[in-house]
Amino acid sequence: MAKTHRVNEYMTTNPVTLHPDMDVMEAFQELTRQRVPGAPVVDDLGNLVGLLAERDCLEAIVKACYHDEWGGRVSEYMQTDVTTIDADTSLADAAKLFIDTSLRGFPVMDNNIIVGQLNRSDLLKAIIRLRKDCRK
Repeated sequence: MAKTHRVNEYMTTNPVTLHPDMDVMEAFQELTRQRVPGAPVVDDLGNLVGLLAERDCLEAIVKACYHDEWGGRVSEYMQTDVTTIDADTSLADAAKLFIDTSLRGFPVMDNNIIVGQLNRSDLLKAIIRLRKDCRK
């Protein structure tokens, strides 16, 4: 059943995005406030240039603790080799991608434009909803 349902039906639209020049501590606060495991990093034109995940934030914290260097720019910590997921991907294929990687969320793309974010929690909520719909 999940093979016929697509990511674009269950993704978070209007995802939190960060800018590469943003202060990394400000980015931490935004991720925490929005309760997301990471966010796409986009340039001034809205192009995807990276991803800042919780794991990347931990690197900044370690640097701060050992070297007493708090802060820096998102661009110093973000991942630039970003795994994305297509909006038309099936939920089953999305689940496989989560299993195969340690990431907790993926930017969702449609024609090279960010149209959403799919986190593990979005996928789990989708499966619960689909199961309830099947029982009706």
